[in-house]
Amino acid sequence: MSPSNGTGSGLLTFILTSIPGLPMSSSWMALPLCFLYLLMLLGNCTLLWMIKTDHSLHTPMYYFLSILAVADLGLSLSTLPTMLAIFWFESTSLHFEACVVQMYFIHCFSAIESGVLVAMAFDRIIAICYPLRYASVLTSSLIVKAAGVIFTRGIIVVLPVAILMKKMPFCGSRVLSHSFCLHQDMLRLVCGDVRVNSLYGLTAVILTKGLDSLTILLSYMMIIRAVLNIVTPETRAKAFSTCIAHLSAVLIFYIPLIGLSITHRFGKHLPPLTHTLLADAYLLVPPVLNPLVYSWKTKQIRRRILILLCQRGTQQQV
Repeated sequence: MSPSNGTGSGLLTFILTSIPGLPMSSSWMALPLCFLYLLMLLGNCTLLWMIKTDHSLHTPMYYFLSILAVADLGLSLSTLPTMLAIFWFESTSLHFEACVVQMYFIHCFSAIESGVLVAMAFDRIIAICYPLRYASVLTSSLIVKAAGVIFTRGIIVVLPVAILMKKMPFCGSRVLSHSFCLHQDMLRLVCGDVRVNSLYGLTAVILTKGLDSLTILLSYMMIIRAVLNIVTPETRAKAFSTCIAHLSAVLIFYIPLIGLSITHRFGKHLPPLTHTLLADAYLLVPPVLNPLVYSWKTKQIRRRILILLCQRGTQQQV
């Protein structure tokens, strides 16, 4: 089969893969996936609605949380069409352009979510290290500018990845390893020189997740130092407890991401199921768990949910 160039890339069709070892049409797998997507939509949309309607939640922390919910929605909805197409309709083929678009949005929203986690770490630094200056530092204007920078960085940094991929020649196998398109997975099917793509892909990761993870680590070093300087153990525990939800979100996002990156580069001998589960965890677990974690660990959101449940119960009785 002759290699296809950038002009003929419109004729290319990739074959997506379901979970290895399972039949293509597997209702017991499709139903849990649908449940996870519904839980993700319900959790994040409820979070956005509560922050919008409850004026007591109109604070920097919750504004950043609403941006995180938008990033989670974008990340999950980027994979929704192909995941449902495979498990419900047994449709595994995807045109090259659609694959590039999906790859772009997955990596773009992933970079945006990483940036939001950095902004939330900055929020915790100001709240714990400089509590008296919290309102004067984290103004509405600064939050809007930070959101603009986070979204612009995600859009611009990932765009060359899609442009470079569009020009690559493909030949031989067109079978991808996942139910969606990822950069490294598409890159392994290229039959030309991939050094530029690989180098820029690595640069993009360093400029986004690499710098972000380092910034978050330094932020928590500052937070821990400030917390340890607090005299009373009760105040110390209360101060650190305000970071638990954010720290959980960081671990939920970065642990599957690091695992997926390591297996893509060094785990070619691992079973295909390992790659699939890590990729699914990377894209599905954070959007599902983040609203649950923040609802459980944040008193204001938990109280708001209880009020809504009580109001609904009263209306049903009436």
